[in-house]
Amino acid sequence: MQLNHEPPDYAYSLRAADGRSARVNDLVLGQSFFLTPDQLVAEWPVRQASGLQLADIEAILALNPALIVLGTGDRQVFPPAAVMAACLSRGIGLEVMNNPAAARTFNILAGEGRKVAAAFILEG
Repeated sequence: MQLNHEPPDYAYSLRAADGRSARVNDLVLGQSFFLTPDQLVAEWPVRQASGLQLADIEAILALNPALIVLGTGDRQVFPPAAVMAACLSRGIGLEVMNNPAAARTFNILAGEGRKVAAAFILEG
């Protein structure tokens, strides 16, 4: 049996993520960031999910995704209720998980052609 590697039909793919770093395509990132299948914002000034504020996610909301996958480091940490409510009031889903799970979920949803954004909090 012959196996063929087919590259994704979108620009950015997560190859690895944990609480301290992530690899997007071949770029290793050491600070928090967010991305969509076609856009990467490599500098996002967020350091912890528990302190996340609406102003921190405005740029992500402006991308008008159907779903935001929020990676909160090594552990799943829910953001304040006001952040979750801001997403839901706009009809945008918010899924919170640890970074490795968020990376896998982003890649699956991007591969399905879904309008997804993912934000990753790194301890840097």
